[in-house]
Amino acid sequence: MEVGIVGYGAYVPRHRIKVEEIAKVWGADAPSYKKGLMLREKSVPTPDQDTITMSVEAARHAVRRAGIDPALIGAIYVGSESHPYAVKPSGTVVAEALGATPEIHCADMEFACKAGSEGMFVALSLVKAGQMPYALGIGADTSQGAPGDALEYSASAGAAAYIFGREKIVAVCEDTYAYMTDTPDFWRREYQFYPRHAGRYTGEPAYFKHVLSCARGLMAKSKTTPADFRWAVFHQPNGKFPMRAAQELGFSKEKVEQGWLSPTLGNTYSGSSPMGLSAILDVAKPGDRILMVSYGSGAGSDGFIWRVTDHITAVQGLAPHTRAQLEDRPIYIDYGTYAKYRGKIRKLAE
Repeated sequence: MEVGIVGYGAYVPRHRIKVEEIAKVWGADAPSYKKGLMLREKSVPTPDQDTITMSVEAARHAVRRAGIDPALIGAIYVGSESHPYAVKPSGTVVAEALGATPEIHCADMEFACKAGSEGMFVALSLVKAGQMPYALGIGADTSQGAPGDALEYSASAGAAAYIFGREKIVAVCEDTYAYMTDTPDFWRREYQFYPRHAGRYTGEPAYFKHVLSCARGLMAKSKTTPADFRWAVFHQPNGKFPMRAAQELGFSKEKVEQGWLSPTLGNTYSGSSPMGLSAILDVAKPGDRILMVSYGSGAGSDGFIWRVTDHITAVQGLAPHTRAQLEDRPIYIDYGTYAKYRGKIRKLAE
């Protein structure tokens, strides 16, 4: 029996900061970020928003589209590199807020930027194995970037949630693939507030090696080519990387999915490719095939092939679209407000 996505949802904070505002403070070259990396602005969580609150919002949208009793969800996995607690799972709070407790398996996932797709893979696999009727995988993160670092321009915030099941499927999973090596391009040690990265090293031997290898391996396994896909979405640390990856794989510019979030919103880390997938599902048509490849530093990629079903048209309008959330009355803030919201300004102990 086919298994796939039965409900999906995304959440994007309304507060934003523009690239020019960040560059102005640090004397940086804003055009290089806007034109070179295709970044314009990024979402910013307010002090009362974190990985848990955004996961709850995205998951509620997914439940609404799935049209199921949350108590039927047998597992929940929240992938993030910015869980609010070092010791206390995010998933328990999300499950409680959804009304999915107490008979549910729960775990928080970590694998840098692909923690979300990791949770999706495990949730999908459990349903496929017949262990439970439904399982929920979430990718969510708040922005993390040291003051003045390149990550300040791209590390954004948001969440994407997917419920997997066997009935009323909106996108069937046709195949999966994983590719991983020990490539330390990005890390954050215990007690460090901001992650560190190896600069340009994060591109060639890290991002491109894993994303391209995963995509090629998945297409070889499934005997597909770029011509078989209507949509493609890759991890989006900026706008340039996924566009280049698509072209190197053989996708034409015209065929590359135009709803990618990176040129507009910045990278949402664990929710990056899952967020892009949600934007695609909002506008996809029955029969469309989607290639999705995530990336997580450290390093690895998860690949999925989705085939959209006739049921998609019945659920697209049941929850806010991802693109609509990007455009719905954004609230622009200055760098001082951004720094306060993100805890970059700390009071000295009296």
